[in-house]
Amino acid sequence: MAQEKRDYYEVLGISKGASEDEIKKAYKKLARQYHPDMNPGDKEAEEKFKEVNEANEVLSDPEKKARYDQFGFAGVDPSYGAGSGGAYGGAGGFDFDLGDIFGSFFGGGFGGGTARRNGPMRGESIRARVTIDFIEAAFGCEKELTLERSETCGTCGGNGCASGTTPEICPDCRGTGSVTRAQRTPFGVMQSQTVCTKCSGTGKIIHQPCPDCHGSGAVRHRRTIKVNIPAGIDDGQTISLRGQGHAGRNGGQSGDLLITVMVRPHELFHREGTSVICEAPITFAQAALGAELEIPTIDGKVKYTIPEGTQTGTVFRLKGKGIPSINGRGRGDQYVTVTIETPKGLTKAQKEALRKFSDMLGEGNYEKQRNFFKKPRK
Repeated sequence: MAQEKRDYYEVLGISKGASEDEIKKAYKKLARQYHPDMNPGDKEAEEKFKEVNEANEVLSDPEKKARYDQFGFAGVDPSYGAGSGGAYGGAGGFDFDLGDIFGSFFGGGFGGGTARRNGPMRGESIRARVTIDFIEAAFGCEKELTLERSETCGTCGGNGCASGTTPEICPDCRGTGSVTRAQRTPFGVMQSQTVCTKCSGTGKIIHQPCPDCHGSGAVRHRRTIKVNIPAGIDDGQTISLRGQGHAGRNGGQSGDLLITVMVRPHELFHREGTSVICEAPITFAQAALGAELEIPTIDGKVKYTIPEGTQTGTVFRLKGKGIPSINGRGRGDQYVTVTIETPKGLTKAQKEALRKFSDMLGEGNYEKQRNFFKKPRK
């Protein structure tokens, strides 16, 4: 009877907003507490074990959980409430079920995609983030990433059964995970496909669950994985490791591990595509007379000679000193913007010497200043 069912969240002792991890922890604790092997001959514990498994079957499946949150038990069990509110009297005395009508319009009723849960299903992908330095991003590096993922149970090989036992093919759906029903509705006779309620859409019935995975076929493990970050990776880009995500179901492939790379800012450099940009502060004397400078690059310092009369804002190019292309096709360049630094904290003697030097210069030594301050034409 529908009224005898307890709310699934109440069964697991969790709130409606519980996370996936909280649901799994609650299930694992209760399944161990009420497992028949731990309570031989205890009928009440056996019923609670079934109740806990039923609640976990729904709340651990995102699609079923969403339907349960919206429609209650009718969203995950089309036969729930038949004759006592689950079926509704239509025009002309017909009985029709919400699951059947939704199934007729949307293909598969409330079962939807879950009617195929007995087939191979690909595992969910895992998203992670790793932070590296600017230089590590330029030349690539290896990082270790620790994560938790579900893996195929090594004890039962993923079939969910205790050692020496095998699952029984569901007699109601014959292993398909779904049953076809035809019902009369106000719109005529309609056929719908719904999840098999006997096996909950798995196509099999497990009488003796595996003690390690409790019949789920998968267990959670904490793993440390080595990740090769390719040279040239940029901030915010994502790399994918195939098959390193959560385990698939019923022999399905594992999901992927999607790693978003965050790059720490550098104190001297920033990048634009494969180009490295930086500023080089020089003295007035170096700018006026020319000088050989040691310019920092991501490869180390290199010597570069600037000509006499170099102006502030002049940009020099260091070919091939930029970021390697992530596809392995060459490197970018480094662009160095020269800025002339004005000295501070001059002594009295230094100021006097600078005034004498300035007095020795004529307008011809300051081309830009002469053009700026000359009298404009009428």
